[in-house]
Amino acid sequence: MGNSQMNELEKHVFISEIVMQSKIAERAAKCLVTCEDHFDPIEIWSAIQSILVAAANVSKILWPQRKTSAARGKILRTLLSVDDRNLLSDRNLRNHFEHYDERIETWFEKNCSAVYMDPRIDPFESIWGRNHANLHRVYNPKTQTLTFRGELVDLAAILKSLEEIRRKCRHLALP
Repeated sequence: MGNSQMNELEKHVFISEIVMQSKIAERAAKCLVTCEDHFDPIEIWSAIQSILVAAANVSKILWPQRKTSAARGKILRTLLSVDDRNLLSDRNLRNHFEHYDERIETWFEKNCSAVYMDPRIDPFESIWGRNHANLHRVYNPKTQTLTFRGELVDLAAILKSLEEIRRKCRHLALP
């Protein structure tokens, strides 16, 4: 979409996709709670990844990476009254997970440490005083935070942001 116009069908399709992605994240969040109760690490990381991917998909709709799609993002953000500084506009942590292969490669190029801790489910991460450079993906179920080498994101805040955007979509989404 190179121009600054969108027809109604385009708007509805993008809005419906935002709604679906936010529902996927919501379902993954419910699964995360269940997985934590039974402590299934694979299911926990699967749920986390689903939340991050769904949030990334909404982010890409509202803040497209391609310059030629910038107008679409602006139109949709305006239509939904989504602030440009919304939490979902920051893709940094999502990129760490999406491009994890590159993060591994870079880490081994720049580090000679034999310490490589990943993935971790650790409610005590902050009290151990570990070297964050060696601590790759960490989920703290007590605070619902996800950390990548010291960079922190609040999964509950991501889910809240998705829910707020989904609420704004209700009157615009296809049935």
